[in-house]
Amino acid sequence: MNISIILAAGEGTRMKSKIPKVLHRICGRPMLEYVLRASNKANIEKNCVIVGHLADMVKDEFKDWDIAFRTQPMGEEYPYGTGYAVMQAMDYIEDNSNVVILYGDTPLIRDETIKKLIDYHEENNYDGTVLTAHLEDPTGYGRIIRDQKGHILKIVEHKDATEEELNIKEINSGIYCFKGKDLKDALGKITNDNAQGEYYITDVITILKEEGKRVGAYVIEDSNEIHGVNSRVQLAFCERIMRNRINYRHMENGVTIINPENTYIEPDVIIGKDSIIYPGAIIAGRTIIGEDCIIGENCRIENSKIGKGVKIYSSTITESTVDDGCTIGPYAHLRPNSHLGKNIRIGNFVEVKNSTIGDNSKAGHLAYIGDADVGKNVNIGCGVVFVNYNGRFKSRSLVEDNAFIGSNANLVAPVVVKKWGYVAAGSTITEDVGEGCLSIARAKQVNKDGWAERKGLKERE
Repeated sequence: MNISIILAAGEGTRMKSKIPKVLHRICGRPMLEYVLRASNKANIEKNCVIVGHLADMVKDEFKDWDIAFRTQPMGEEYPYGTGYAVMQAMDYIEDNSNVVILYGDTPLIRDETIKKLIDYHEENNYDGTVLTAHLEDPTGYGRIIRDQKGHILKIVEHKDATEEELNIKEINSGIYCFKGKDLKDALGKITNDNAQGEYYITDVITILKEEGKRVGAYVIEDSNEIHGVNSRVQLAFCERIMRNRINYRHMENGVTIINPENTYIEPDVIIGKDSIIYPGAIIAGRTIIGEDCIIGENCRIENSKIGKGVKIYSSTITESTVDDGCTIGPYAHLRPNSHLGKNIRIGNFVEVKNSTIGDNSKAGHLAYIGDADVGKNVNIGCGVVFVNYNGRFKSRSLVEDNAFIGSNANLVAPVVVKKWGYVAAGSTITEDVGEGCLSIARAKQVNKDGWAERKGLKERE
């Protein structure tokens, strides 16, 4: 069995934040979630997360995940270090398992890398395997010390290294794979006799070597994967790499992204081939976009489903569905629970909320459609307002197929406009409009001749 122990107890003081470091988000997900997903995809059956600082917040964020949590005691009276953190999961480690040590603040680690580490560990029958990397600037990392034949002797932490050891470029990523029984035995023997007074997981490697155990090193191909996050600057670095990974994946699958560096797409988004994404687009959550769509500049789409051949320009769509062939924007807003049929036109400064609109209908500009069910082939004129709220509760309006709502009309819910019903411009409708009827609900126009002269207004010219 493959199991993981993920260290996520750190305070992250350099983040200067009220939330745990591992809950800071990269492309919409907490850092820790990326590590868990990579672990699961690497055929690791069980995950144990070591929490400490603000542990309840981490547990609550992942309460629906199949995770075992272990809490590391915090405070001056307790020792620290990676070894001490792993000790909290001693009861979780099975003798015949492969135990992979991961970190909740290294979100760029790939499942392929974890899988290769485990495979390398098993194929060479190692008791412990270290994931290493070669860095031009290894400052802060533990150094890999090898003998003349290239075998690993030990790992030396940066603060404990000699001048000669500090010149070594091969570093310890902090990620390991151990045989379960060997890890437990070695954890019982490590001490905190070092510059920091902490228990280092690296000492497990030294102990295994001293006991004649087999220790190997798997060199990672892309050192960016082990980049840890200890500050907002490092968070931004990982965000940029993750965003590029996501965008490149879509482009490789047939999506045109005009400017990948200025396009934000979250990991769960699905986009059909031959769609075009323009700069400034933000596509978030579990959004699905069909083929042959145009997502114009500065659009924001969250948790929505967009059909094929849809064109969206400078608009916001949240938790809504848009069927094939629609055109939206610029500056339209589809709020949650809006459902548009096929070939609908939603123009500039039109807002739709909690409403359904049937095929081939249109609202060209400056309208509010809230809590309404609009049929097919309906025209909604400029300035139309569906008046859905009376100050205490909201009501729905129904506009049936082929109706025509003139400009600056108000439909005061609850109200029904039947098929082929016409509402005259400027009307305030408070009663149902019958099938094929023209409804005019406005005062008769009165022109008062000479009014301006009597008021003395003409003299101001």
